Amino acid sequence: MWLGTAAAADTAVVDGIKSVVSSRIVTFSEVEDYSRPAVDALRRQYFSQPEVYQQKVSQTLDDSMQQLVERLLILHSFDTEGYKLPDSVVDDLVQERIRERFGDRITFMKTLQAQGMTVEQFRKQVRDQYIESALRNQNVQRAIFVSPYKVENYYEAHTNDYQVEDEIKLRMIVLTKSGPDDTNTLKLAREIQSQIKDGASFTQMATVYSQGSQQHQGGDWGWVDRSVLRKELADTAFALKPGVVSEPVDTPDTVYLMLVEQTRPAHVRPLTEVASEIEKTLRIQEQASLQKKWIDGLKKKTFIRYF
Repeated sequence: MWLGTAAAADTAVVDGIKSVVSSRIVTFSEVEDYSRPAVDALRRQYFSQPEVYQQKVSQTLDDSMQQLVERLLILHSFDTEGYKLPDSVVDDLVQERIRERFGDRITFMKTLQAQGMTVEQFRKQVRDQYIESALRNQNVQRAIFVSPYKVENYYEAHTNDYQVEDEIKLRMIVLTKSGPDDTNTLKLAREIQSQIKDGASFTQMATVYSQGSQQHQGGDWGWVDRSVLRKELADTAFALKPGVVSEPVDTPDTVYLMLVEQTRPAHVRPLTEVASEIEKTLRIQEQASLQKKWIDGLKKKTFIRYF
């Protein structure tokens, strides 16, 4: 009985088994509870697209079930491979969680009561989460060495991913109009433009007059390509020579003044600039591969049945 489709289900069905891992079961309600935050987000996102919503919910529930099965596989591995977690350690973990999430024990107890959870259930939840995290860290998150050779090979195979379009280093003064008949804002823009041409600092004028989000940075937009700007702004900005202030760009609701400080032609980002990004990508890929191998190995050693 999945969330979002429960109304059409037989209301007499209180719960059911979704899967069995060794001697432990994953119930429909467990999957639904685990999925609830994601399903609530999907409901808000796709409230006007019921068919898409149902598809997304179905996929989310399937993913959640697999995650719960993995958790049980890991906990089963912990039990069968001779690991031990002293009660004193669990006690410390519970106390730490109470301090972090609830502040004090009174709030903790009231919250558990509201959620219909016992202290023992909460303790087991904390213990299981710690075990899962520790074993994942041991088997998957361990340090992975990514050689410079692998980084270079990845870079050469994905050069197009690091192609950068023409860019400009841009400053902009943004002046918002008071209404459709406002002509004063354009006049102000021309006055600011004149002062800058007479020697006033564009940065200072932006700090004083601009109403854009970069006002306190002197109108600094940093390096941008055409896709960052609306068309009329991009056409004007990319036609400017460095150091030249644009004519006011008058749009229905805003007037803009722009200054291009530098230009940078289209290029491929060098390996030295992207090496750390590539190393992170390769490390994530390797961790995903390690996790799959580890979980597949646990599955081969454990009875699993889906319903």
